Amino acid sequence: MTARIFKPAKNAMQSGKANILDWQLDYEPEQPRAIEPLMGWTSSTDMKQQVTLRFHTKEEAIAYCERKGIPYQVIEPKEPVRRPVAYADNFSFRRGEPWTH
Repeated sequence: MTARIFKPAKNAMQSGKANILDWQLDYEPEQPRAIEPLMGWTSSTDMKQQVTLRFHTKEEAIAYCERKGIPYQVIEPKEPVRRPVAYADNFSFRRGEPWTH
C-alpha cells in the first residue's frame, strides 16, 4: 500500500490558483480493476482508492505517512513556463509571421 503525495493540477476550466495550493495524498491501487460480467462496468474491491487526504504542506503529508507507517512517494510539481506577452507584440515589425485579417 504505497501512497502518492503530489500537488493536483488545475482543471481546464480554472484560470486562477484556487484549490491547487494544497498537497494531496492518494493510495496506489493494490488490486487491478475488474470488468463486471453483468453490466460491463469497471469495479474494484480496493476501498483505499476512494480515500483522498489533503494537507497544507508537503511536510505535513510526509509526517502523516511516517507516523502511520505508510510507504510514500513524493511527486514534485512542474512549474509552468511563464512567457510575458504584450498586446503590442501582435503588431510588431519583428513578428515571426505576417499579421493579416
